[in-house]
Amino acid sequence: MRNFPLSRGTVAGILKGYGGISAAVFTEIYSTLLRNSSSKLLMFLALGIPVLCFIVMYFVRPCTPALGEDSSEHAHFLFTQGALIVLGLYVLTTTILNHIFHFSALISNTFLVIMVVLLMAPFAIPIKMTFHRIRVSKLDQPVESSDSVIQEDSADKTEPLLKSSSSAAALGSFRENVEASEVAMLLAEGEGAVKKRRRPKRGEDFRFTEALIKADFWLLFFVYFVGVGSGVTVLNNLAQIGSAQGVHDTTILLSLFSFCNFVGRLGGGIVSEHFVRSKTIPRTIWMTCTQVMMIIIYLLFASSFDGIVYAAIALLGICYGVQFSIMIPTVSELFGLKHFGLFYNFMSLGNPLGAFLFSGLLAGYVYDTEAAKQQVPNLLSSSSISCSGPNCFRLTFLVLAGACGFGSILSVILTMRIRPVYEMLYAGGSFRLPQASIH
Repeated sequence: MRNFPLSRGTVAGILKGYGGISAAVFTEIYSTLLRNSSSKLLMFLALGIPVLCFIVMYFVRPCTPALGEDSSEHAHFLFTQGALIVLGLYVLTTTILNHIFHFSALISNTFLVIMVVLLMAPFAIPIKMTFHRIRVSKLDQPVESSDSVIQEDSADKTEPLLKSSSSAAALGSFRENVEASEVAMLLAEGEGAVKKRRRPKRGEDFRFTEALIKADFWLLFFVYFVGVGSGVTVLNNLAQIGSAQGVHDTTILLSLFSFCNFVGRLGGGIVSEHFVRSKTIPRTIWMTCTQVMMIIIYLLFASSFDGIVYAAIALLGICYGVQFSIMIPTVSELFGLKHFGLFYNFMSLGNPLGAFLFSGLLAGYVYDTEAAKQQVPNLLSSSSISCSGPNCFRLTFLVLAGACGFGSILSVILTMRIRPVYEMLYAGGSFRLPQASIH
């Protein structure tokens, strides 16, 4: 976010897009490379992921951001987005085809190799920039002619080392600058003794304690909490929801949700970036639209119409992904980038908190209650009971729809409050850094 402050929505969409498609990628690794072995998967997650993080940690470093619009940077973002879209479509297609035709090990391994190549495609950007920089540096080396060398040598011989008039003028200007700086320092100290520290305004760099007393901070937190908390409830109970709706193979549902989650994350960043630059529309308007759509989706789930499971899961995955790609740049634009990591991680608490309240307490209790009712006639108690039918999650979906309705109202209020901030930051179609706050 600090390296590309002029493309915050695009950056958030790409990073969260890769996070969204990762579930489908790990599914391919689990089924093809690890041969559906749970122990190998746990070993891969316990050892492989930390080793990979330590290897690439060296390459994650701050760089000097561009001061204006950079055409090459825009082209690199487009290439990364294109590679990500191709990867998502490829993983979804191969997953569905593999479950239908059950390909041999050779074909499955070939699919896995192609997936890894697509996953590594963005590495072409730093490689291209490295070789292009070397080529440019060689071409830009100046070639000095003999005439220029002779002229420089003659100029060095004829020009005096120091002129008395220029030295006197420099000494006088130096004294004037010293006296002016001393006077300015005294005035600043005098003002600081009587002037109170100015609190930052929206769009400037906030401290965490300063943001906690702002209504915008808590409005954004609760809107994000409702959006991702309700979405992760469906994700955590996707197998049970599919079984209750009559879907036997829930792996395709997981791949579909993962792909559409990726589409929502990537598309949310792209769409919000376009409209915030062209119309200065706050990004949170898209959180409002998606949560209104989530109300309809949860009501469809509660009604349990035939044939709506796959379409509802796909739409819910898109809406769920948009919440991530909108929250991240919005936090940076409202409260600055100086303490962005702290703000982002606090906002991210909405995901596990929503999973605990909506999934662990609400959905789990409703599911177990309905499953116990269905087991009463058999008088057989087992360690694992299952529930079938629309009543297993109907009450859960109705509560989630009501929560999203409340979140939509909060999102509208937040959008109206921060509209002047976006008009200030994106006036003229380009991002303008606000004046830094004085602490």
